[in-house]
Amino acid sequence: MKISTLLTLFPLLMPASVLAGTVLYTDSHHPPTNIDTSVSVIYLDGPEQLQKQLFGELSSNPDEAERQAQAVLKSPQWQANEQQLATVYRAVVHAWELGVKKVPAVVFDDTDVVYGTADVAQAVALRQQAGGGTHAGN
Repeated sequence: MKISTLLTLFPLLMPASVLAGTVLYTDSHHPPTNIDTSVSVIYLDGPEQLQKQLFGELSSNPDEAERQAQAVLKSPQWQANEQQLATVYRAVVHAWELGVKKVPAVVFDDTDVVYGTADVAQAVALRQQAGGGTHAGN
């Protein structure tokens, strides 16, 4: 795995309990800006992106596609890949549990959310202006 991919996925590898604090929930179409190391970034399209990376482009022939998928599932590195995929899905489930409705969303301490910007500095300023923010799930 490339270092850049690993660094991109690193926040996704953390358990959901570590995600309290400031978390940017986004997707590959809304890259984060103005963030510091204390902010976790969760790509909600991460599972899809990771599956594409792991399985590649499967054949349109169902039998061939099954053989290709089985080869990936039986590979020696599958156990680590499966764990990584489960971790990515846990982060997505946590966003769903919080009630995140759209991306980008900057969530503060699992309670307040600012929608519409992947610029964390801007989200912090908007939250301060509003005296808190919208509660996650609202």
